[in-house]
Amino acid sequence: MSATARPWRDLVAVAELERGWVTRVDLGARSLAVYDTPTGIHVSLALCNHGGADLCDGFFDGHVIECPLHQGAFDVRDGRPVSAPATRPMKLFETRVRDGMVQIRA
Repeated sequence: MSATARPWRDLVAVAELERGWVTRVDLGARSLAVYDTPTGIHVSLALCNHGGADLCDGFFDGHVIECPLHQGAFDVRDGRPVSAPATRPMKLFETRVRDGMVQIRA
């Protein structure tokens, strides 16, 4: 099924997010990180693809999440690594806000 064919799923109410920070949300067996940035909300898998650490425990600054294990960092807007040792983009989800809810295609 293509990404655009996947239905939108409610993830979390915007009111439940930590403003300007990262919030962990479980969706079934997946743990997701929801980032409240100055330019919008973004969602990724919560586990770092480099070392498997929980990104929700990392340092978040504007648009960059730093892994708490090895300090690799990613831009949450497009998933690209911005600091070694991270080298692969992180998994992001198409995200929107509707009626006060963060929704993703998953």
